Amino acid sequence: MTALDERQHPPSRRAQAGTTLWLTGLPSAGKTTLATALAERLRADGVPQVELLDGDEVREFLSKGLGFSREDRDTNVLRIGWVAATLAKHGVLVLASVISPFALTRAAVGDLHRERGAGYLEVHVATPVEVCSERDVKGLYAKQRSGELTGLTGVDAPYEAPTAPAAVVPTHEQSLDESVAQLHALLVAQGVL
Repeated sequence: MTALDERQHPPSRRAQAGTTLWLTGLPSAGKTTLATALAERLRADGVPQVELLDGDEVREFLSKGLGFSREDRDTNVLRIGWVAATLAKHGVLVLASVISPFALTRAAVGDLHRERGAGYLEVHVATPVEVCSERDVKGLYAKQRSGELTGLTGVDAPYEAPTAPAAVVPTHEQSLDESVAQLHALLVAQGVL
């Protein structure tokens, strides 16, 4: 290829890698509500590629048949993490709302992102179990109390809260708009926006 050819047809630049904002927390903590509201704000601001990955939706379509054993939970989280990392590698801003109860598995998701040259920001949606139980969006806490359900994360199954997240969002102490603003500010401070 000659110098003229290179000027007329410059080598294509690798697409700038995106980032995953990984929202972890107890059931009914507000992860999906927060991710959805943040996505709406980002799209209104003209951010072109924003994708939501909701743990419950992905479980239904990508991880159907998995149970709630430690191994199955890890498999589900790693599958979601792989999808998120793949999207982020191609410049997408991914908002993943996933309980993801185990620190080692979340660390593995972060590693998947780093291996692909994509950003990864872990956010703890830090709503106390008592508040989550009152919200009980899907009726899981009521089922656990009545004995219909066992293995509820944060009640009779473990939840390992992040020790050094990029942000801690106390949804029980601030409004949805304040929580969205907090995460928007994080994305700006991290150079994602």
